[in-house]
Amino acid sequence: MNSTFNEFYMQRCLELAAMGAGQVAPNPMVGAVLVHQGRIIGEGYHRQYGQAHAEVNCVNSVAPEERSLIPLATMYVSLEPCAHHGKTPPCADLIVSQGIRQVVIGCVDTFSAVAGKGIEKLEKAGVQVQTGVLEAACRQINRRFFTFHEQQRPYIVLKWAQSSNGLIAGAGGAPVRISNKYSDRLVHKWRSEEMGILTGTRTAINDNPRLNNRLWTGKDPVRLIIDRELKVPRSHHVWDGSIPTIFITATAAETHGLTETLQLDFNTALLPQLMQQLHRRQIQSILVEGGSNVLQQFIAAGLWDEARVITGTDTLPEGLAAPVLTNASFTHTLQVAGDRIDFYHPA
Repeated sequence: MNSTFNEFYMQRCLELAAMGAGQVAPNPMVGAVLVHQGRIIGEGYHRQYGQAHAEVNCVNSVAPEERSLIPLATMYVSLEPCAHHGKTPPCADLIVSQGIRQVVIGCVDTFSAVAGKGIEKLEKAGVQVQTGVLEAACRQINRRFFTFHEQQRPYIVLKWAQSSNGLIAGAGGAPVRISNKYSDRLVHKWRSEEMGILTGTRTAINDNPRLNNRLWTGKDPVRLIIDRELKVPRSHHVWDGSIPTIFITATAAETHGLTETLQLDFNTALLPQLMQQLHRRQIQSILVEGGSNVLQQFIAAGLWDEARVITGTDTLPEGLAAPVLTNASFTHTLQVAGDRIDFYHPA
């Protein structure tokens, strides 16, 4: 099958994979389609962590009257099929057992438990394998997964809202409404796509945020609060036990329910320690919604993968300056009912 057709069907795999956003981490998002003589006879994606993978759902979707076509079809899958037993059996074994003779793969899985082993298993069984179709796009959709396994840290998204004159809060850090209700809803969608959400002491005290995604659907991120001396009052929302919450602190303290403390050394570089601990806890991505100080620490350490800056229409007479983003490349702008959202990645 020529490259144009391959890219067409791989694009469909990516569309399917994206439907698992916010539901499958720490697994990758994967889509798969079965094609027989230019017609899709089955398709599927990884819907929920711990449940069937894309290849399984794809095969199961084939209509009973067309199951005899499965061995004659080509499977397209956006990521290398797994070859190990995890929450589910190996997908490479399923492909072989179904008699599928041709598989087209978007990109190789660099996770150590896979890392070419799926392709090797397929080829040893006589399956013809092609890789690298829309490879960049297939890696991009799973950038959190690849960053986590290749750099041994979570994928980090920085986000803040600033006034038209570049202020992030009012005088003395007083909370002020900057973004509009439509941007707020979009931010909650972003929260649903990450495994953790992080803020610092001042923001947690002054804003008393819930740090959930109540304006959207899906799983709430784990709340991560950098609070060296546990100054955030127990009456604040982050202590309500409604969702898992971790306080990053200098001393251990008694907690309850879904709240715990993570004791780190604040006298040395804090963020590398924190990244190591989050990696150990399988928190694959975080959205940093801190104040200027916390955000600037991530920027200074070069610990970020995306930045999303919302600029509102109002001007503040005084207040705290927004972070200064350095070593950054602008990618695009999104207009949301008057708000401007600028997107960046590291230069």
